[in-house]
Amino acid sequence: MNDQLTLDHEELGTLLGEVREALAAGDISQSHSRLDLFWARLAMHIRAEHLHLFPAILGKLNKTPNGKLGLTPSLAQAQKVIEELRGDHEFFMQELASAIATLRDLLKNEDQPFAARKLKAIDAGIIVVERRLAIHNLLEETEVYLWTRDLLSNAEQTALAARIQSELDNVPPRFSDAATVS
Repeated sequence: MNDQLTLDHEELGTLLGEVREALAAGDISQSHSRLDLFWARLAMHIRAEHLHLFPAILGKLNKTPNGKLGLTPSLAQAQKVIEELRGDHEFFMQELASAIATLRDLLKNEDQPFAARKLKAIDAGIIVVERRLAIHNLLEETEVYLWTRDLLSNAEQTALAARIQSELDNVPPRFSDAATVS
């Protein structure tokens, strides 16, 4: 399970790099298409964590006598970390939605007088997302994803991995060709 979400982080990082390249080139159409794909893929990743990973962790800790098992944090500590991650997720989605809206406006009229300035502003926002995402991913990969090893049996880990993969594979139809490439 840790490997599949970590691999997805890497794929998302590659997509984000493509967004930055398109923005730097001043290509509004490519910037929009790459950012839209990144946004959708990140939403799929977040959905997998919200629907499956976080409930599995909190549910197991909630059922343990002291709210703590093995090397995992207490229930209260896990809740705090997961709330922080959820806050990051909300930030990412809002920032990316704003950038997509600006790019959609630019697509309607690419000759807008301030298009280059708007692309630079979008890139600045993407840099903020990129930096926060790096810290966020490190927390997930070095802590949260590893908690499942101590909390869940092998069978539970396998079932969780299958549910997560199902979400990661649930690509919006408009990306069916593009998503299989990444």
